[in-house]
Amino acid sequence: MAYTITDFTPEMRRRVDGFFTRVGDGMAAYLDARSRRGQIDLLEAKTDEELARMGLTRDRIVAHVFRDVIWV
Repeated sequence: MAYTITDFTPEMRRRVDGFFTRVGDGMAAYLDARSRRGQIDLLEAKTDEELARMGLTRDRIVAHVFRDVIWV
C-alpha cells in the first residue's frame, strides 16, 4: 500500500520553501559570477580601429569572450 502526503504542516512547508530558496540563490550567485556581460560591454565600447588592433571584429566579440568554453 502506498501513502501520499497531501497536507504539509506549516513547519514542513517553511523548510521546503527555505531549501528551494537557498538552491535558487546559489544558482543565481553562480551564474552572476560566471557572467561575462561586462567583458562584452567593454569590447563593444571600443572603436573598430581598436578592435582591429586586437585582431577582432564586432561580429566575433562574443566568440572571443567565450573562447574558453565554445569552439567556433
